[in-house]
Amino acid sequence: MSTVLITGAATGIGNLTARALTRAGHTVWASMLEPYGRNDVHRQELLHVAARHGGTLRVVELDVTSQESADAAVATVLRDGGDLDVVIQNAGHLYVGYTEAFTADDIARLLDINVIGAHRVNRAVLPHLRGRGGGTLLYVGSTIIVTTPPFLGPYAASKAAFDTLAVATSYEANPFGIETCIVMPGAITKGTQHFPNATRAGDRAVSAAYAELDPLVARNEEATSALFVPGIDPSPAGVAEEITRILALPHGAKPFRSVIDYTESGVGAVNDVARDTRKNFVNRMGFGELLTPRPVMTEAGAVPLRSRNP
Repeated sequence: MSTVLITGAATGIGNLTARALTRAGHTVWASMLEPYGRNDVHRQELLHVAARHGGTLRVVELDVTSQESADAAVATVLRDGGDLDVVIQNAGHLYVGYTEAFTADDIARLLDINVIGAHRVNRAVLPHLRGRGGGTLLYVGSTIIVTTPPFLGPYAASKAAFDTLAVATSYEANPFGIETCIVMPGAITKGTQHFPNATRAGDRAVSAAYAELDPLVARNEEATSALFVPGIDPSPAGVAEEITRILALPHGAKPFRSVIDYTESGVGAVNDVARDTRKNFVNRMGFGELLTPRPVMTEAGAVPLRSRNP
């Protein structure tokens, strides 16, 4: 079993993943903002889950907008837990509204949370993972980078940047035996605080200029929900289950991408084309060895790599 650090574990996918991994026997460090303040209830709920199931779950404060906070959280895990095998990059925020109506500062703030935040956590943890010669970086991305629905422009842009940063980092992590997995949930309109806590466009004058589109924005969630496959529960719990399944796989067998899409929007097919294109391009550059993680060395020798979609 692994020692796992999860960012953004107060609610939603991060919270459910912390619960699922604890039940599966992993040692979980659930990180969140202000665990003894505004998120104290969520902290206590997670600890109660661990107590009920006899699992090992600890809560640590981590603000992804602060390198000092990320460094301190990882240092706490290593000091009190002794090791760290997996980091789940889940923390994120949602913006809803007309793209023009978000100021440049608004979008910079979103990128700071959703993109640079993950980079800060990577900078905190990668020295340890390189030193131990292995580990897993698992990113909770989104199908939105392919589907790109209306009225979510800044958020879609941030998730695209998040995804690209994950791919680029994987090239440099693979030679050290560090695996990368990008889990791509589709639209989820319930079971998280994503939409209720979303930031709306702040420039009211610009938003007013788009008033004729307001009825479309008002039924955005309803229109998305209508896409769900009948009979399927579009719950974020399915994402937590998939993450748990992936982390149970041996080194080299974890998928580079996994799509959990209750709308069956065809993102998997796009991913297949993009994967083959990228693989071919990188191989033509002569950097093919950067596409897969190096085998992990054990006392018995190298753990062989299994089939993996880069």
